[in-house]
Amino acid sequence: MTRTSAVDVLISGAGAAGLTLAIELARRHVSFRLLDKNDGPFRGSRGKGIQPRTQEIFEDLDIIDRVVVAGGAYPPQREYRADGSYVESDIIEHASPTPSEPWCQPLLVPQFLTEMAMRERLAELGHQVEYGCELVGVEQGEDGVAARIVDQAGEQIVRARYLAGADGGRSFVRAALGVGFPGKTLGVRAVVADVFLTGLERNAWHRFNEGSMERQLSLCPLAGTDLFQIQAPVPSEGDVDLSSAGLTAMVAERTGRHDVRVQSVSWASAYTMNARLADRYQDNRVFLVGDAAHLHPPTGGQGLNTSVQDAYNLGWKLAAVIEGAPDGLLDSYEEERRPVAADMLGLSTKLLDAMKRGELRRGREVQQLDIGYFGSSLAMECPERSAGLRAGDRAPDAPLRRATGHSTRLFELFKGTHWTLLGYDVERDRVAPRPGLRIHTFGVCGDVIDDGGHFRDAYALRSGDWVLVRPDGYVGAIVATERIASLENYLRVGGLGRQSDNHD
Repeated sequence: MTRTSAVDVLISGAGAAGLTLAIELARRHVSFRLLDKNDGPFRGSRGKGIQPRTQEIFEDLDIIDRVVVAGGAYPPQREYRADGSYVESDIIEHASPTPSEPWCQPLLVPQFLTEMAMRERLAELGHQVEYGCELVGVEQGEDGVAARIVDQAGEQIVRARYLAGADGGRSFVRAALGVGFPGKTLGVRAVVADVFLTGLERNAWHRFNEGSMERQLSLCPLAGTDLFQIQAPVPSEGDVDLSSAGLTAMVAERTGRHDVRVQSVSWASAYTMNARLADRYQDNRVFLVGDAAHLHPPTGGQGLNTSVQDAYNLGWKLAAVIEGAPDGLLDSYEEERRPVAADMLGLSTKLLDAMKRGELRRGREVQQLDIGYFGSSLAMECPERSAGLRAGDRAPDAPLRRATGHSTRLFELFKGTHWTLLGYDVERDRVAPRPGLRIHTFGVCGDVIDDGGHFRDAYALRSGDWVLVRPDGYVGAIVATERIASLENYLRVGGLGRQSDNHD
């Protein structure tokens, strides 16, 4: 007899995207299951760069400290010349924290350590990944999805209100929906391998033969481990020897050095770089997240970060609709995230071309702090603003003082699953309190104080303005007090009607 069960959300794929979505649902007390067809966690370091915007998300998810401890800063890159001499430089443009951008430098963290921190957080919330559990069939109905699952105990049917396909570039969910995945193969095949080796210092990212796609080789020490990551382009056809002997031979041939020896291989892969974007991110009650929706070349460290931010965007919206928000809220997921992925494809491809020329440098454009949803159906300004912070922008941080005298930050006020409403020289009672909304005001009798003027500088509000910050840290609305009725309409769309409405 086939087993059956029911759940609000079924997530297929337990990489960074699936884990982020699971954490978002868990902390909102939404029922879900997180499945992965593999027997255990991913063991490799494919996505190792954690960009500043993702660090902000990890702060909200309560994992930033353990991610920082697990990894470290990017080392300088050491480019070797043919005679064995070398020059060192920074691959990352260094910047200092500011009041509005407290996280300003990428972290180097092997993917398996990032995902370990995420699984720990998920366990704290009372959930875990179901490994060895494969999704093999999907049928949609008016009220949900019937998913056919195979595990060691046999077959089962899971009925879910929604299904999220976070199952990677070869996504079963995307194929089952018949969603196109257009794009192109970029003409680069490469090896990536995590290895134990001897003969190299761990204080630099070693690069050889920059600009040559036949002999280029990089060896990056993986912070938080004893491993190095080998990256090297390889011929588009033929087998690649990924054993320790084979990789040692590749290193010797491309560097001319025989003192560098690969002792063992922890994980290795040969892959062809692609740039692809799904035709759509939603099919009725099924959503595509992460690499199932977009594939980027690894240059620029964008793939894992974009995947995490997909899930961060979708999670609160799924929870809100399950709790009674209008179904149309879910339409904003594709509306907001698909253009971001399209831009990231262009950036990663441009950086790949720079890498081919030996000119790869990463600046602010990879940090993802400037990503926004201006023009989204969830971005409202009343009246419209012509300068400064706009609806749809990332909400900046700012150091503040509480009315008690204790110091705090805007990010501390935003942290959690709620919406945040900030009023500047307003009458607090103009907006009714309600579940899921926290209200803070500046000015006479305000509960937060902008001693340093950092909030004023970052938000550029006029007296009487309100700023509504979404659960994912983006500005949803900026509204003048005389237009406060429009804010009530907006809150209903987000599932935050008046308190009395929630008890009808």
